[in-house]
Amino acid sequence: MPEVTIQIGGRGFDVSCQEGEESYLHTAAKMLDDEAQVLSDQIGRMPEARMLLMAGLLLADKTAAVEDKIKEVEAELAGLRGGSVPERVEVPVVPEAVTETLAELAARAEALAAEIEGKAAG
Repeated sequence: MPEVTIQIGGRGFDVSCQEGEESYLHTAAKMLDDEAQVLSDQIGRMPEARMLLMAGLLLADKTAAVEDKIKEVEAELAGLRGGSVPERVEVPVVPEAVTETLAELAARAEALAAEIEGKAAG
């Protein structure tokens, strides 16, 4: 197992990792170091254990926020895939000849109704 020295909060730590995982360890250590640097700038020097705990909690908070956002996006995506997108609605176009025929039939029906009313009244 390779031994790697990482720097967090201006302090060196010797840690072991799996073969080939060194770059991942350095990346994770850089994230932790960035949070430790923010703490150091705000609070000043603090005991090693407290610095690591606080930096870890800050990273955990950021991770939780990212996980919540991922869940929101996944739910939105599932909704889009699940058919919440409106279906295409097609409205048939009525040919003009049909419209004219219906108007003619309506006129004849009105004429017949008027004729019947006239006979009934008279």
